[in-house]
Amino acid sequence: MIIDCHGHYTTAPDPHQDYRAAQMARLQDPSLPEPQSAIISDDQIRESIELNQLKLLRERGADMTIFSPRASTMAHHVGDEQVSQTWTAACNNLIARVVELFPEQFIGVCQLPQSPGVPIENSIAELERCVSELGFVGCNLNPDPSGGHWTAPPLTDRHWYPFFEKMVELDVPAMIHVSGSCNPNFHATGAHYINADTTAFMQFLQGDLFADFPDLRFIIPHGGGAVPYHWGRYRGLADMLKKPLLTEHVMKNVFFDTCVYHQPGIDLLFEVIDIDNILFGSEMVGAVRGIDPQTGQYFDDTKRYIDALDIPAEDKHKVFELNARRLYPRLDASLKARGK
Repeated sequence: MIIDCHGHYTTAPDPHQDYRAAQMARLQDPSLPEPQSAIISDDQIRESIELNQLKLLRERGADMTIFSPRASTMAHHVGDEQVSQTWTAACNNLIARVVELFPEQFIGVCQLPQSPGVPIENSIAELERCVSELGFVGCNLNPDPSGGHWTAPPLTDRHWYPFFEKMVELDVPAMIHVSGSCNPNFHATGAHYINADTTAFMQFLQGDLFADFPDLRFIIPHGGGAVPYHWGRYRGLADMLKKPLLTEHVMKNVFFDTCVYHQPGIDLLFEVIDIDNILFGSEMVGAVRGIDPQTGQYFDDTKRYIDALDIPAEDKHKVFELNARRLYPRLDASLKARGK
């Protein structure tokens, strides 16, 4: 079985985004009426999935996607906490409908109603709802709800601890994933995302979070940002900061996906990072959708790169399936309940 750990609903039907546009218009003009919830039929959802993510899933040879709302439109920096809560619930409910219509191919991961300056405790109720009521298996955690200005405390700060306690209680991992950038210095997907991935890893390295939460699990997407490419730098910094070896200090709790869009990058990722810390991911129909003129293949067809690796079949099995099932025990339980 091949499980893609990193999928977003980037093709949601137009009424969903129309609802968001109405929300944002009301922020500019409070005299406007409160937007009504989007009316989206099952057929609209089916079409949006069957012509896009499901089509590519089948064509590229994968079986299931761990699916979450579109990252760039989480936009925690837009509006206030109430706006974020309403928008987040709408996004997560839509993911739940996708999973209900396509239970064999998709399983949910939730967005959180984070807002700048708002206690992370306020996101716990939505996590509980999505896991306990909607059957989701994890969450996306934004380390920078300000949208590129980095006003939140580091992930190792006790500010985040109440949420981490709930993650451990529910036995769910979080993917570290920022949203859009409102800072013109940082292109959202080309700079802000990679900056955030790298920043999160360095925060974990500097702190001692996993001494307090040995069962906490994070996926750092986009191949871990700059980390594998500069692995020697981070090993050296751990030594300079008098931290344990990275294998003990961080890498029992931190994992990278394969959303790296060329063969040399995947080659380096697998050469540097232990096989038990890599999960197959594509983020297809995401940030990089075009065809690579050097190969004639889609950049985000990441399965091709892993297929091309000269590594044992059992290692590919870990990356394609077993590591995801280990990190997402609720996914594993769901699959076992269906005899998989």
